[in-house]
Formats: sequence, C-alpha cells, structure tokens
Amino acid sequence: MTSVVLLGKPEREIPKLPYEIVYTNTRDMEICSMEIEPILPGKEIPAASESAENLCCWRYGMEIDVLEYMYVKYARVWIPDPEEVWKSAELLKDYKPGDKVLQLRLEEGKDLEYSLDPKTKELPPLRNPDILVGENDLTALSYLHEPAVLHNLKVRFIDSKLIYTYCGIVLVAINPYEQLPIYGEDIINAYSGQNMGDMDPHIFAVAEEAYKQMARDERNQSIIVSGESGAGKTVSAKYAMRYFATVSGSASEANVEEKVLASNPIMESIGNAKTTRNDNSSRFGKYIEIGFDKRYRIIGANMRTYLLEKSRVVFQAEEERNYHIFYQLCASAALPEFKTLRLGSANYFHYTKQGGSPVIDGVDDAKEMVNTRQACTLLGISDSYQMGIFRILAGILHLGNVEFASRDSDSCTVPTKHEPLIIFCDLMGVEYEEMAHWLCHRKLATATETYIKPISKLHAINARDALAKHIYANLFNWIVDHVNKALHATVKQHSFIGVLDIYGFETFEINSFEQFCINYANEKLQQQFNMHVFKLEQEEYMKEQIPWTLIDFYDNQPCINLIEAKMGILDLLDEECKMPKGSDDSWAQKLYNTHLNKCALFEKPRLSNKAFIIKHFADKVEYQCEGFLEKNKDTVYEEQIKVLKSSKKFKLLPELFQDEEKVLSPTSATPSGRVPLSRMPIKPAKARPGQASKEHKKTVGHQFRNSLHLLMETLNATTPHYVRCIKPNDFKFPFTFDEKRAVQQLRACGVLETIRISAAGFPSRWTYQEFFSRYRVLMKQRDVLGDRKQTCKNVLEKLIQDKDKYQFGKTKIFFRAGQVAYLEKIRADKLRAACIRIQKTIRGWLMRKKYVRMRKAAITIQRHVRGYQARCYAKFLRRTRAAITIQKFQRMYVVRKRYQCMRDATIALQALLRGYMVRNKYQMMLREHKSVVIQKHVRGWLARRRYGRTLRAIVYLQCCYRRMMAKRELKKLKIEARSVERYKKLHIGLENKIMQLQRKIDEQNKEYKSLLEKMSSLEITYSTETEKLRSDVERLRMSEEEAKNATNRVISLQEEIAKLRRELHQTQSEKKSIEEWADKYKHETEQLVSELKEQNSLLEREKEEHRRIHDQAREITESMEKKLVEETKQLELDLNDERLRYQNLLNEFSRLEERYDDLKDEMNLMVSIPKPGHKRTDSTHSSNESEYTFSSEITEAEDLPLRMEQEPSEKKAPLDMSLFLKLQKRVSELEQEKQSLQDELDRKEEQALRAKAKEEERPPIRGAELEYESLKRQELESENKKLKNELNELQKALTETRAPEVTAPGAPAYRVLLDQLTSVSEELEVRKEEVLILRSQLVSQKEAIQPKEDKNTMTDATILLEDVQKMKDKGEIAQAYIGLKETNRQSPQDYHMLNEDGELWLAYEGLKQANRLLESQLQSQKKSHENELESLRGEIQSLKEENNRQQQLLAQNLQLPPEARIEASLQHEITRLTNENLDLMEQLEKQDKTVRKLKKQLKVFAKKIGELEVGQMENISPGQIIDEPIRPVNIPRKEKDFQGMLEYKKEDEQKLVKNLILELKPRGVAVNLIPGLPAYILFMCVRHADYLNDDQKVRSLLTSTINGIKKVLKKRGDDFETVSFWLSNTCRFLHCLKQYSGEEGFMKHNTPRQNEHCLTNFDLAEYRQVLSDLAIQIYQQLVRVLENILQPMIVSGMLEHETIQGVSGVKPTGLRKRTSSIADEGTYTLDSIIRQLNSFHSVMCQHGMDPELIKQVVKQMFYIIGAVTLNNLLLRKDMCSWSKGMQIRYNVSQLEEWLRDKNLMNSGAKETLEPLIQAAQLLQVKKKTDEDAEAICSMCNALTTAQIVKVLNLYTPVNEFEERVLVSFIRTIQVRLRDRKDSPQLLMDAKHIFPVTFPFNPSSLALETIQIPASLGLGFISRV
Repeated sequence: MTSVVLLGKPEREIPKLPYEIVYTNTRDMEICSMEIEPILPGKEIPAASESAENLCCWRYGMEIDVLEYMYVKYARVWIPDPEEVWKSAELLKDYKPGDKVLQLRLEEGKDLEYSLDPKTKELPPLRNPDILVGENDLTALSYLHEPAVLHNLKVRFIDSKLIYTYCGIVLVAINPYEQLPIYGEDIINAYSGQNMGDMDPHIFAVAEEAYKQMARDERNQSIIVSGESGAGKTVSAKYAMRYFATVSGSASEANVEEKVLASNPIMESIGNAKTTRNDNSSRFGKYIEIGFDKRYRIIGANMRTYLLEKSRVVFQAEEERNYHIFYQLCASAALPEFKTLRLGSANYFHYTKQGGSPVIDGVDDAKEMVNTRQACTLLGISDSYQMGIFRILAGILHLGNVEFASRDSDSCTVPTKHEPLIIFCDLMGVEYEEMAHWLCHRKLATATETYIKPISKLHAINARDALAKHIYANLFNWIVDHVNKALHATVKQHSFIGVLDIYGFETFEINSFEQFCINYANEKLQQQFNMHVFKLEQEEYMKEQIPWTLIDFYDNQPCINLIEAKMGILDLLDEECKMPKGSDDSWAQKLYNTHLNKCALFEKPRLSNKAFIIKHFADKVEYQCEGFLEKNKDTVYEEQIKVLKSSKKFKLLPELFQDEEKVLSPTSATPSGRVPLSRMPIKPAKARPGQASKEHKKTVGHQFRNSLHLLMETLNATTPHYVRCIKPNDFKFPFTFDEKRAVQQLRACGVLETIRISAAGFPSRWTYQEFFSRYRVLMKQRDVLGDRKQTCKNVLEKLIQDKDKYQFGKTKIFFRAGQVAYLEKIRADKLRAACIRIQKTIRGWLMRKKYVRMRKAAITIQRHVRGYQARCYAKFLRRTRAAITIQKFQRMYVVRKRYQCMRDATIALQALLRGYMVRNKYQMMLREHKSVVIQKHVRGWLARRRYGRTLRAIVYLQCCYRRMMAKRELKKLKIEARSVERYKKLHIGLENKIMQLQRKIDEQNKEYKSLLEKMSSLEITYSTETEKLRSDVERLRMSEEEAKNATNRVISLQEEIAKLRRELHQTQSEKKSIEEWADKYKHETEQLVSELKEQNSLLEREKEEHRRIHDQAREITESMEKKLVEETKQLELDLNDERLRYQNLLNEFSRLEERYDDLKDEMNLMVSIPKPGHKRTDSTHSSNESEYTFSSEITEAEDLPLRMEQEPSEKKAPLDMSLFLKLQKRVSELEQEKQSLQDELDRKEEQALRAKAKEEERPPIRGAELEYESLKRQELESENKKLKNELNELQKALTETRAPEVTAPGAPAYRVLLDQLTSVSEELEVRKEEVLILRSQLVSQKEAIQPKEDKNTMTDATILLEDVQKMKDKGEIAQAYIGLKETNRQSPQDYHMLNEDGELWLAYEGLKQANRLLESQLQSQKKSHENELESLRGEIQSLKEENNRQQQLLAQNLQLPPEARIEASLQHEITRLTNENLDLMEQLEKQDKTVRKLKKQLKVFAKKIGELEVGQMENISPGQIIDEPIRPVNIPRKEKDFQGMLEYKKEDEQKLVKNLILELKPRGVAVNLIPGLPAYILFMCVRHADYLNDDQKVRSLLTSTINGIKKVLKKRGDDFETVSFWLSNTCRFLHCLKQYSGEEGFMKHNTPRQNEHCLTNFDLAEYRQVLSDLAIQIYQQLVRVLENILQPMIVSGMLEHETIQGVSGVKPTGLRKRTSSIADEGTYTLDSIIRQLNSFHSVMCQHGMDPELIKQVVKQMFYIIGAVTLNNLLLRKDMCSWSKGMQIRYNVSQLEEWLRDKNLMNSGAKETLEPLIQAAQLLQVKKKTDEDAEAICSMCNALTTAQIVKVLNLYTPVNEFEERVLVSFIRTIQVRLRDRKDSPQLLMDAKHIFPVTFPFNPSSLALETIQIPASLGLGFISRV
C-alpha cells in the first residue's frame, strides 16, 4: 500500500468527513488527534515575564510570524473570566496579523468579540487537545500555562475523583474533604518497590521514592509538605509516616512505628485548633525526623516544632476555637479522676468561649480525649504525669477567669477570695496571697534600689494573659521533649527521612506578627525549592551531555534580604524592642524611613500610618504594626514565674521552668532531645561566655530566624521531595472546585514556576526507542537502520531544519517547546491521508458488495413472486375439486342421518315397552319375597317371646328354692359356730378331734357328691321333657301360620288382578306419552351434544392448566435444584474459608516458630560474642553456622531455658523486653485460640459420647434393675417375717383354747384353719425361692460390674494413643516420655549377685515369668468372657430392635390395603435379605483379613524357626561334624524375599537425617532417581521400627525427619527447586503413611503384596496430621518463592510490554518518565513469564509432585498474575485505554493457550483471571448509552463496583477514535450497581493464598523393589 506524506502548509479548514473512520491494528495505521503547534525554524524564544499574571499567558516557543498558522478557525483558546478565572472559547474565523479583536464562541453557545491588548497584542493561550486532558503529569501537556494547569487539575479532581497530580518533581494534592479508600494496606503494598513514574500520582509514591533514594544513594531525605490552612498538610504528612512505618517495619520490635504514629493525636490535641478555614488547623510547624538503621528499619524519631501560636491561648476570633485539649478536658469533666480539677463546660471559661463555637460538627471531644490519653500512655507518659499536665491546663483555664477591680487609673486589685484564683493556686500548689499580689504589681530594679510598682487593670490583664501563654508554651515544649525521649533511638542512627509539615502562605484581612513569620518561612522554602528545581534541570542536561545555558528564573532573595538582612525588618524590630519607650508607631516610622521608595518590594498603604506592604513571591500582603513589639518581646514578669517555681506540692510545675534559660526558642522544642543527624554538614554554634545567661533575652523573631536557618541547613543537606496541598474551596464541600481559590494557591506554591523553569529549555524529552516507535510512520524503509540513534538523527534532520530546536543526548532527544506538536501534526496528516485511502477502498468494496446484494435480492424476489402466482392457481384447482367432494359427502350425510333417526326411535320404543313389562314382573316377585321375609321374622319374634317368659318363671322358682335352702344352711352354720366356740373353751384334745372332724367332713363330701349326681340326672330328664313340649308347641304354631298365609295369598291375588287392569289402562296412556317423549329426547340429545362440546373445551382448558401447573412444578423443581447447588457451593466456600483460616494460623505459627529460632540464634550469638581483643567473624557467617550446624536431641522448647540457666547473669548484651512481651502476648493469644479449639473439640466429643450413651442405655437400665431387685428382696423378707409372726400367734391361740367340740377334725372351724395354714406355708416357700434367686442375681451382677484393671504396657497402641490424645501440649508429652523412661530404667541394684551361683535370681526370674504368663492368660480369658458378654448383650439388643421393627412394620402393613400390603412385605423381605447379604460379606472380608494375618505370622514364625535351626547347626561342636560322613550336596541359591523394610541402628539416625535430608541435592535426585525416593526410604525405616514394635524409635525418627525438613527449608527456603522437592516428598511420605496404615479407606487400591506391608503395631494418625500441617507450610513457602520470582515480571510482561506491535500509542510523557513499553534489554516480556511458568511446571513434574497439587500451584500462580496486573491497572491511568485492553486480552489468551498445552484447563486457573479479563473487556466495550451500561453491569460480575467505577474514571483516550467516558455514564453505572453487595475494597489481595488440599494419591510402586543408590551415602542401612 502506498503511503502519502503531506508536507508543507495544509488547508485552513479541514472538512469533517460524514463517514466513519475505519482503522486497523497495524503500527502504521494508528490515528492520533492532537492540536498542532508548529514552530518555524530560525526564531528566538521571547524573554520571560516576571509577573505571575503575564506568566500565565506566556506562550513558550511561539513566534509572531506563525501565529496565523495556529489561530485558525475552530482553534480553541482560553480567555480570562472574572468568575471562572479562565473560560474556553472557539475561534469563528482565522486570525490575521493586525486584527484587534477575535471572533469567539463560548462553550455555552454565546458569541463574543475578544479585544486584544493594543500595547502587547498578546493572543489568548491555546487549549490542549482532549486526549491530553487529565494527564498524570502537568509537564506532559502540549501547552504549559496557567489555564491548562487549572483545567487539568479540575478535570482530574471533579470528573475522575483523582486528588493527586504530578507537576514535575512536585506532587499536587487537593483536599477532597471526604474519606477516600486509597490509603489501605493493599495500596501501600501496591506502591512498595515501584518507581515513582510507574504508578498514578500518590503520596505513597513520594514516600516510596524518598525511601528508595535513602537506601540507594545513602543520603538523608526530606518530604516538604506545604499549603494553606485546611489544605491537608497534616493528613499528607501523617500518611507519609504511616507508609514508612508499614513498609520499613521496626528493627527492635519495640513498636517504634506505632509510637511515631501515636505522636500525631498528642500533637494535634495541644497544637491544633479550629479556624474559619479548617476544623483541625496546625497552629505550629513541625519537622519529624524518622531514623533508620543500616537495614533501613525504623529505630526512632525526633520532632522539632516552630512558632507555636501562643496568642490563641488567650484570644480566639469569631467562629474559631482554642486548642483542642482544652475542649477535650471540658468534655471529660465528669470523669472521677477529673473531679479535683473543678472543670465545667467550655462556655464557662473565658479562654474557650470567645470564638462562640465550642463544638465541631462530627467530632466527639470526650472520645478524642480517650485517644489522647492512650497515645500518651503508649509514648511512656505515666498516669501521674498525665494528671499533672491536665492540672496545668485546667489551671490555665481558671487563670483566664481571674478578674481585676480598678482602684485608680494606675493600680488594681483581685477581689477578695476570688474563686478562680483560689482554684488556680490550689491546682498549682502556690500561695494565694503571693500570686494575687504579683498579678497586680511588678518589680522595678535599678542600679541601687528595687521598687514594687502597682499596675493598671489593663496591664494586669495583659500580664495574666502573658503568664497563661508562657505556661502553655513551656508545657508544649515539655510534652514535645518527652515525645522525643519516647521516640529516641536506642541504637545508632544510620540515616533519616524528615517530614516537614509547615504552614503555607497566609493572608487575611488583618495580618500580624504570626503571618509575617509564616510568610517569611515560606519565602525561604520557596527559594530552596527554586534552587532545587534549577539544580535538577542542570543535572539532567549535564547527564545527557547537552550544552547548558543559564535559565532565567524568579529569585526571591531580595524579599528575604528585606526581612532578615542588616537593617531589615527583623533587625529594626529587635532594635525597637530594646528601646525603653519603643512602640509600634515609632517602629513603623523607622520602616518607612529605611525602605520606602528604596526597595521595590516594600510599600506603604495610602490610608494608614501603622501598616506596611511586602510583595511576596505569591502575593502582596499588608501587615498591621499593632502588637508586633509585644509579640516579639513576649514579656512575662519574673516575679510570677518565681511564684510558680516555688511550688512544692506540684513537682511538675517547677520542672517546666527549671531549664528555661537553655531553651533555644520559647516556641520551639528543646534541642537536647534531638538525635545528631548523620552525615549532615551542620556547624554547631560556638559557645560564648555568658551566653547561657543571656539566651532568654533573645526576641521571638531572632529565635525564629535562627531555627529557620537550622531547618534550611537540614533541608539543604538532604534530598527534598515536595508535596503542595491545595484547598479546593473555603466551605469544606467534598469534591467542589473553586477556580479562584485554586489559582491563588497555584501561584503561591511554585507549581507554575516549576513548569516555567522546565519549559525554558527543552521541556519535551523522548528516548530514542520511544521516538522511533512513535514516528516510525514518518520514515521510509530505507531510512530505518540497525542503529536506532542514527535513524532518529537522520529523520529529525529532514523533518526539522533548525538544529537549535532539538538536541541529541546520550539516551534521549530534547525538544524545544512546540516541536513535538509540529511532529505530531505531520504524523497525524500522514495517518489521515492513509486513513482516507483506506476509506476510499473500503467504500468501493462496500458499494460493490451492496450492488451484488441488491441484484441477488431482485432475482430472489422475482423467483418468489412467480412461485407465489403458481401456488395460487394450484390452490384454486384444489379448492374446486374439494368443493364437489364436500357436496357429495354432505348429501349422503343428510339422508343417512334421517334413516338413523327413524331406526333409533323404533328401537327406543321397543326397548321401553319390553323394559316396562319386565319391571312389572320383577316388582311382583319382589313383593312376594318381602312378605315371606316379614312373616318369618314375626313368627320368630313371637316364639322367642314365649320362650323368654317361660325361662324367667323357671329361674325365679329356682332362686326362691335356693334362697330357702341357703337360709337353712346359714342357720345351721351359726349354730355350729357357737358350738365351736364352746368346744374351744371346754376341750383340750383338739388335734384328735380335728382328725375326726376331717373324716366326718370327707364322708359328708361323699354324700354331697352323690346328691349332686342325682340332682344332675333329674335336671337332664327335665330338660328332655321340656324340649319335647317345646317342639310340639312350635309345630302347632307353624300350622297356624300356614293357614293364615293361604288366606292372605288369596286376597293378594285378587288385588293383583285389579291392579293389572289398572296398569293396562296406564300402558295405553303411556304409549302416547312415549311418542311425545321421543321428540323431546331428540331435542335433549342435541342439547347434550352441545353441552359435551362445551365440556370438551373445558377439558382442554383444564388440560392446558394442568400443563401450566406441570411447567410451574418443573420450574420450581429446577429452582430448588439451583438453590441446592448454590447451598452446596456456599458450604464449599465455608469449608474453604475454614480451611484457609486454619492454614493462615499454621502460617502464623510457622512465622512465630521461625522468629523464635532466630531469637534463639541471636541469644546464642550474644552469649558467644568474643572479648574486645579477639577478632570477630562475619555476622552472617556466624549466624548461618549457628543456625544450620546445630543438632541436639533435646527439643527447642527445652533447650532454650536450659541454656538460659547456663548463661552468666552478667551479660552485657541487652535483652529487648518489649520484644519478649510482644512475643509472649502473641504466644498467649495462640494458646487461647488453641484452648478454645480444644474446648470445642472436647465439647464435640462429649456430644458424641452423649449420643452413644443414648444408644447404649443398657448399663443404666441394668443398674435400675439391680436397684429394683434389691428393693423387692427387702420387701419379700419383711413380708416373710410378718407371716411367720402371724402363724406363731395363731398356733399360740390354738394351744390356749382346747375345746374338743370345736377342734374336732370334721368341724368347719378346723377346716378353715387348716386351709389358712396350708396357704400360708405355700406362700412362704414361694417367697424363699424368690429370695434365693434374687441373691444369686445380685452376686452375678456385682461380679459383672467390677472395674477393669489398668493396662500400662507400651505395646498397646490404642491405649497409648488415648493417653497421648489426653495430653494437651508438648510439655505434657515430654514429661510423660521422661517418666516412661524412668519407669523402664533398671534399678541400680544387681539382683543376680544375691548368691554366688545366681540360682535365687534364676528362680525369681522363672517365677516372675510364670506369674506374668498366668496373669496374661487370666486377663485374656477375662477379656474374652467380657467380649462374649458384650456380644451377647449386643445380640439381645439387636434382636429387641429387630422385634420392635417387625412389630412396627406389621402394624403399618395391617393399615395398608391388601395389594400394598403384599408389596410392602416383599420390599421388606428384599431389604432384610440385602442386609443379611452385606453382613455376610463383611464377615467374609474379616475372615479373609484374619487369614492373611495368620499367613503372615506363619511366615514370620517359619523364618524364625529356620534361623533357630541354623543357629543350632552352628552350635554343634567340630568333633560332631567330623564324625559324620561328608556327602557332596548340590545346594541351589534361593532369591531373598525382601519385606520392603530398611534397618538402621539407633545411633545412625542423625546420620540418616543428615545424608537423606540436610545434605541432599534436589537436582541430582530429581534427574537420576525415582521421584519421591527419600519419602520411600524414610517410610521403609518407619516400617522396620513398627515391625520391631519400638515406639521410641518410631517417634524419634519421625520427629527428626520433620525437624530436618524444617531446617533444610529454612536454610534454602528461597530456592524453588528445594521447596518443590520437599513439598513433593512430604506429600509422598504422607500418602505412604495413609496407604500402609491398615485402614480400609486407604487400602482399596493396594495390591495384595502392598496390603501385607501395612503397619501392624502403631497408629500414626497424629503424625499424619503433623505432616499435613508441615506440607501446608511448605506449600505456602513455595507460593511465596514463586511470587517473589514472578512479581518483577508481571507488570512489565502483562501491561507494559507491547506484545502486539503498533497497537498501543505512545503519548508524550512528562518529567516522571514511565517504564517504556518497548522491549529493551533486561526488561521482561510475556515470553519471559511463560518461560518461567514452563520452568516451574517442569521442576514440579520432575519431582513427582501430585497432579492435583500441581493444579493448585498453577491456580495460585495465575491468581497472583491476575491480581498484580489488575491492581497495577487500577493504579495507572496511562494503562486504561482501548489498545491496552486489546494487549491484555491477547496476553491472557497466551496464558490460556499455555494451560491447554499443559492440560491444566480444569485446574481453576482460568477462573482466577476472570477479573482481569472483564477489566480488559470493560476497556474495549462501548460506554455511551444505557444499553451499554446494562451490558457492562451484566458482563463485569467478577469486578466490584469500586473497581468498575475506577476503571471508567481512569479510562484515557490515546487516539482520536477513542472518547472519554462521560461523568453521567459513570453515575448511571453506580446507580445500577447500587444494590450489588460486594467488597468496598479497590485492590485485589495479591497476597491471598487459596487453601490447599492433599488428595490421597496411592503409589503403585512395590516397596521391596526399591533400590538404594550408593550416591546417597546410606551404606549403614540394610534391606530387610
């Protein structure tokens, strides 16, 4: 494609094209729209104007000859405006030389004629193009002048909500009057380590630059924060200090950074006050030096203060307040400790009520008082000193309420017993009379005498106020001194960073001495600033070897000389103060005489003789002379000070004044608290005789000048960094910009001066690579050489003829102002021509495409029309044929319907007639049947009634007869009873008589039985006769009923005949009615058909309704499923959160553990410090040796106190107690957390035990049964005793009464007694048997519930684990281990020496072994019996449960219908059979396990037997072998069967750990050996220790292994290969412990051979948890290592590098050069990141890391890449453009391609890049309409609202096809996202680590096949 270059002068007006511009992404087709400012060669730069107003309109590098070229139609300019300062306007026609007016149109559409100045004929300044508006650096603007600066700041502040902007080396900070989320920990981490130009402007960037330069250049730094009151100076300084405290940390862990930050609330309370412009205005200047050690960690700080506004203590203007501390005291007056101060409200005291505004909106003074006291405590000010401070402050308030009464014009007095003065004296501890006297008198001393003179009321009030100011100033200095002592560094300071928070330029309606000193300080600072900017420019030119010419800049030295030179304002003021009768008026006259009309900067007001005007660098200021002398002298009567010094009750008060003579300034801190600055060329003042005694006579101005000189020397000795704070409005409205106020401050703070100095030389600077990339389009192919520098020189010589307009440096090209605009114009013209050519081609292609499409459409329309006509004719033919067919069928239908109707009517008549006849016959038969039934029931009822009467009569007769017989029997019994009583008294031989009576009774019984038999026979005969009679009666009755029925039947027949006749007549009449009914039926049938049709439609509607309900049900089901899925995801998130919390705790624990190790090593170093005469080795070398050569079997926790005891008490190395307390606090917090977790675990275990107890309720029930049985036994015994007593009493009664008549054997009394006796004896026997049974059950139950004996054998693994689990911490485990060793240790006695032969010892040993054998047998039997009992109980319980379940099932089945009952029973049977089948399978598996175990034991026993046989053969004597004949036998060699175990000796354990862990090289193992070999070796050693049943060996080996891994990771923890290697091996070791643990869940994938290798004696579940925690720590360390490796690559490779060449446009940059997007040598690209990812992946695969773990590592890496990239994108305005979005999406696609190549797409890594992908899409989508807003809201679901708004605010057009996002569109987005609940945090947490899991991954490798290479040096272990 041919490129067209437009050179020369273009047309005046370029027509706007009515079509879209089509662009491509190639480098040569980039389009840029920029206002053009060409410079014609051969012209000079006009001289600079000194005034700020002319400076604003100065056009750098513009010539009068070319003005017509720039001021053409549609050019935009700035014109002055009284309201908005500057307004934008557009030229309506070209400007021609000689025109006196410009035709302009304002932005609101109003036309205007702008008149040019006839003298200067200066044109209004041009406006920058839109793509440059909102730049981070003001020096990057094409036109550098006041309106451009003001407009750029306004756009950034109002539209983008950006408060920071660079202006060369200055950071401009605008107070937003609103809390912004840009100062968090994440923002600090984002700016840490970054270059100042790489991120968006921020106070943190300035602080980072100062910190970096201090470390790099080893030079002290200063940050100078200046601005008006309320501009945010204090807050900016506070954030800078917070940054240093966060980034650097503390060297001594003594909370120095917290103390530095804690000094702010103290100084704010005593030095800040509310003014009309600021609620928290600093009324003093301060310079804080933050000290650092050699490792650049904070070690201390020092503060210097300047010019405290003491007058505010006694006077406040309207709407202002005194210092905050007074109002905090008044607000806290109700506190108990403040009762003695006798405070009240602020409106009560004179010193706090003058401003009339005692309350600040939104500020709680009582809460602020709490913060102040906490800060004082943190800085070491004790409670007693705090109360002393509050007493002094309260005394000042009460002193202000002291009043005076005039006695005459020259004297006054204090009222008697004046309460405020009484309170003041009580608080100060001074005498009332003495203080009252010296408040109203003064002492005059002459050469010979001393006079006491009364003073007037006015002088007394002034003296009172002077005393209050003096006390407050001294208290202020005392507090500053103590703060400095608290911040004082304990070690030597290496360097410092100073933060100067000082008042800005001030001008009020009435300006006094304070404003004069403030503006004087600002003049000095401005001079230093100008010199520094000039110096930087000079250094830059010299560095690039460019000829340096002197640049004219504004120097304010004349103004400084006017103030501080000899006979200057301050000298004249001091001289006037020394005069006896000096006054403000006389001083003013001296000023007029000395400087008026002699100094151009000094003026006199027209209407005043008591004021003067100084022209400062910022503005003219008029000062009122009244009060200058008094404030400069700062007079306080000495007698009043002596009274205060004499206070003995209040020790703090004299302490304030004891060093008063040594104070450098009454308003500055004592210099004794300062730390000597390192490497500062400050000359100390020479001490002169008598200086100490005269120092207090220096005036305030003189002292302030000295302190200011000291400050300037300090600043000049450091590298300064400037922060200019701007106050946007006077009403404190958030994000409101007042142009007038902003311009005043911009002119005063030196921002424009920076621009002017920079622009006076070569303001535009490009590197050769950037220039080549930007203007490659202007070069031809033959111009491009291999040397970029030479190529750029050749092109520039062709494009710009005047060589003075540019200079070639070593690395950059320097351009005069306007030259870059000229190059941009040429470039834009060429691109525009190329664009037109592309548009022409595309339009032709589009028109041809449109013609082809129209022709094709016409042919298609014709084809369709013709086809439609043919289809219409065919349709007509089909309709004609169909009409004939329909007529045929319709006629047939009519005839057929008529026939069917007649046939149906006939059949209906026949059916009705036949039915009528059948119904009549049926009715007749029914009536006959019913009559028979009625007769049957009536006859039966009569017979039953008759039988009942007869039966009742017979029963009644029987009853009467039996009653009579009973009465007779009763009478006989009564007579016999009487006779028995008589017989009892008369006769004695009762037993014989009883026997006789018994025989008689037997005989009578026999007779009675015979009578009964006779009676029964009689009854039988009677009943037979009765039955015969009854049958006869029934037969007669039946015959009578048959006769009656016959008569009734005759009557009924006659009635039926009559009825039939009637029915015949009715049938004839009904025939007629049937015919009528047929017609009616036909009509009803038709109606029925219509109704059926309606019902059909209803059914269809119901069907639709049912379908809709079904759809709703399906939707509800789907929603429920979605809800279930969401709940599942939520549970997974909760699990991940809990896992993350646990792993974070592990990380914190490992950090504390490492810190503990470091401290222990430091203590070792402290102990091993050699004497001064010895040579000392390198500290790092010694620390490494002590760290990694330490090997001890004692744990670290035991080792530290042991060595502490051995250390001498007189150590000289100081122990940092604050560090110790901090660590102790942290350990206690961890212990509390551990205790809470343990309590929660115990609670869970208790719940589980409680649930188990509910299931197993047998023991409690059994206990209840025992209680019940014992109670029952006691009850039975008591009843037995009672029965025995009754029997004895009865026998006694019988023996006493011996009547033979009664006691005869046949007597009734005898029989009754005998019955009672037998029954009682039987019951007694039964109860005895029950008692015996109960006693036997009690004995058995007591035996069953006896407690089990304790088992203390170490071989029982389950008991050991239970005991270990009960131990809470390591200390208990260690004590238990020591105790176990003590118990296992043999007694010192030598038992085998009891006798000579040792027989006693042998016998004792044999007896002991026999006892142990018997005891073990008994225990095993007892255990087996208990197991059987438990199993039987379990079976009984299961049977009971089964029975209950069967009963429940039976009850449920009975309620079901038969079919469901059968199905339920079948289902139940199937379930039962399935459960039985599963139980049988479990039993079979258990038997298989038992068989395998027995086989294994059999093999072991066989092996032992073989070894014993071999040993016996070896023990045979040689003689026996010789006697036997030797036969030659062929012995085959048998392969040894290895068991997969490794044996080593106990003393070789440290050697094993050293060779296998500490000294192992991962690279050699990974390349040459199988993956995970160390893990396999360690596990095989553990297996052998388990095989030997040696618990100590197992525990020792595992502990040494874990400690060894920790040591090697601590030593080589920064090496990715080492960390990856041990992470892989730790996981493999953990998997081996699981795979061979013997648990069923881990044995599923094992081979039978592997199952044989399972651990047999020990359960290592606890060590598995320890190894899992260790693996988590290693994983976190691995993440940190790869993060450190990837961190420098991410921003450069993902954001800055231009992967797609030519897409990103390089805009002109300012002084803060950003990192180039062109790949230079040493810069990282996307390929660098991918190569590093490949390296990581290959290393992990070589080490045999689990695939799932590799996926988690890759996911974490991609999260880090995405988070860091997105965070930098959110903090870099230059990266938020359409082209950068394309670059990011391309880079992300390359990362996704890498995931596909490695088969890692399912690792979740792609999802972690989703926020970055959506941010890139957000940069590329349209951002105009509401539809676009809706699309953005739905698309960016992974971004938070703050991130979306931030990207939209930062979006910056790079080329003209891009448009800036409107503020209204951003508001629309915010409204739409208002209900979204997401985090308000702006940046992603780049330090976040996902919780890691270690899925079980069994190994298929057989342990017995593993070979140990000799290279490992493990020859001391052997395979088993």
